[in-house]
Amino acid sequence: MESGMKVLIVGSGGREHAIAMSVAKSPRVDKIYCAPGNAGIGQIAECVAIGAMEFDRLAAFAKEKQIDLTIIGMDDPLVGGVVDVFEAEGLRVFGPRKNAAILEGSKAFSKDLMKKYHIPTAAYENFDDADQALAYLETAKFPIVLKADGLALGKGVLICNTLEEARDGVRSIMLDKQFGTAGNRMVIEEFMTGREVSVLSYVDGKTIRTMTSAQDHKRAQDGDQGLNTGGMGTFSPSPFYTAEVDEYCKKHIYQATVDAMAAEGREFKGIIFFGLMLTSAGPRVLEYNARFGDPEAQVVLPRMKNDVIDVMEACIDGRLDTIDLQFEDNAAVCVVLASDGYPVRYDKGLEIRGLERFDGMDGYYCFHAGTKLDEDGRFVTNGGRVLGVTAKGADLREARANAYAATEWVDFDNKYMRHDIGKAIDEA
Repeated sequence: MESGMKVLIVGSGGREHAIAMSVAKSPRVDKIYCAPGNAGIGQIAECVAIGAMEFDRLAAFAKEKQIDLTIIGMDDPLVGGVVDVFEAEGLRVFGPRKNAAILEGSKAFSKDLMKKYHIPTAAYENFDDADQALAYLETAKFPIVLKADGLALGKGVLICNTLEEARDGVRSIMLDKQFGTAGNRMVIEEFMTGREVSVLSYVDGKTIRTMTSAQDHKRAQDGDQGLNTGGMGTFSPSPFYTAEVDEYCKKHIYQATVDAMAAEGREFKGIIFFGLMLTSAGPRVLEYNARFGDPEAQVVLPRMKNDVIDVMEACIDGRLDTIDLQFEDNAAVCVVLASDGYPVRYDKGLEIRGLERFDGMDGYYCFHAGTKLDEDGRFVTNGGRVLGVTAKGADLREARANAYAATEWVDFDNKYMRHDIGKAIDEA
């Protein structure tokens, strides 16, 4: 086992802060860099002013600093092929290659994969012609879901209740290009109802180890109202992810996905995030992501007992079967503190007060998402999602009470949060 390792993390959000915090706990690591990072990450790592999409600069930096392991947090660089650039330079890197990151990069690819390998998902059709899509709608059942094919930061999904809405939706995605080039192709699929559950997993190309379950809250406002966001809060584990559900997914979804990718000549090493819908007919895959979720990482990683470096290296080396992945027998809840007006318009540069309250508090975490240091060295807001306040507890109710209590410790002028994160806990 190598000790005295140098690690580089690529990304700048709350997810990367959670990864950095896990890496910092590893006795094998003595130096962490993060590109580009944020003010919170800067407390435990040296932030480097290189953007996540500057692949050649990142690889050159990793060579220059003799980085032992690079961890890619974000979806865009993975889909763009950052791992391939690193591997070509002989650098160790954690994350899927470009030909495997397509699992997230193209909705049409992932739907076709599921159809081909009989992985349970919603019925669908792909279209790259707006007229054909409009003709298909004439015979469709409503409600129906329209998805832009490419990366649209989790926002390129429209649920349409009537034929009229759906026609407008096709026009806005494919003709008006509301989501840019992500809308060159489109998936139209059946509307499923049920509870959503997220399951993150480590994959080494052949073996899969699933982590504890989580549930995200996508909408901006209480009662799941308002616009879709990158996520306003999460809890882990999900009470609805029962032993029966787990057994079904192990049998029909998890390993099946890893095997399908290998069979396609697209060996997947890294994180597969399974977005599941628990329907009355059994679990179905809603979507795949090729990295840690945000804010799912913020509730899952603090509960993981293993050294994250050991696990990631096992994935790279194809020996994940030797890892006994373990999680604490507790719960965690994360509440996102956002800037009022997010995800549309909001002010930045507002001073954040009270961060020191978290110092030395066991079981409480304040993950930075959109923060920076101003010229006077003060923490200020620098994005829509500013902080993710996470707390553990013996069970979900206790974790939720702890998380909401801790949201009071920090303040900034346009602080906004949802007050019903984890409301599903009461329905379990």
